[in-house]
Amino acid sequence: MENKRALNTLLKKLNITVTNLQIEQFMDYYEMLIERNKVMNLTAITEYEEVLSKHFIDSLSLIKILDIDREIKVLDMGTGAGFPGIPLKIAFPKINVVLMDSLNKRVNFLNEVIDELKLKDIAAVHGRAEDFAKKDNYREKFDICVSRAVAKLSTLSEYCIPYVKVEGYFISYKAGNIQNELENAKKAIEVLGGSLEQTVSFRLPDTEMERTLIKIKKISPTPKVYPRNAGKPAKEPIN
Repeated sequence: MENKRALNTLLKKLNITVTNLQIEQFMDYYEMLIERNKVMNLTAITEYEEVLSKHFIDSLSLIKILDIDREIKVLDMGTGAGFPGIPLKIAFPKINVVLMDSLNKRVNFLNEVIDELKLKDIAAVHGRAEDFAKKDNYREKFDICVSRAVAKLSTLSEYCIPYVKVEGYFISYKAGNIQNELENAKKAIEVLGGSLEQTVSFRLPDTEMERTLIKIKKISPTPKVYPRNAGKPAKEPIN
C-alpha cells in the first residue's frame, strides 16, 4: 500500500492521474524488472524509490515538453528495459508504441512484460536503428521518436530522425550539461531534416538528478542515404 501511495504522490507532481489498474501495472512491471534483473543486466537501479524517480517518473517527464495523451505512434529507440516506452504506455494507454532494441534477451523480457500487463497496441522489436530505418513500414511512420539511450545527440539524431514523420518530433532525454552536445549536433539535426524547437531542464522529484529534454521537430524528409550503415553513425557522427 505504501509503495502505491509513493507512486501516486510522484505522479501527481507531474499532474498525471491514473486508475488502480494502472498503478497495479506499474507495480507488476517493477516486480518483473527486479526479478529478471537477477539473471540479466537490465538496470543498475533496483531500490523501489529510485526506480520510481529515475525510471518511471523520468520516463513520464516527457509530458513537460509534449502532449502525449492522444492517439499517436511512438517509437522508443534503444529502449533497454523498456524506458521510457512502457511507463508512457501504462500512463497514456491511447498511444501506440514500438519498443526497439538491438539485444534479443531484452526484447524477450519486454514481450513478457507486455503479455503480463495485458498491454495493447505495443510491440517490442529486435533490430538495429540503421537497418529498420530502411524499411518502408518504419521510415517516417512515427509521430514521435523518443530515446533515453546513452549516445551523443549527433549520433542519436541519425538513429532516430529518419523514423519521424514530417511535422513529428524526436525527443532525447539527456543528463548534465548539454550545451556542447547541442552545438556539436547542429549540423546533423539540420542535414537529417530536423530543427531544434525547445529544451526543458529540471530536477527529477526527490532526487539530485538533473534532466534535460531536447525537442527536435522534423521539418523536411530525411535524405535517403541516412542513416548510414551499422556502426557509422557512432564512429563518424555528422558534423
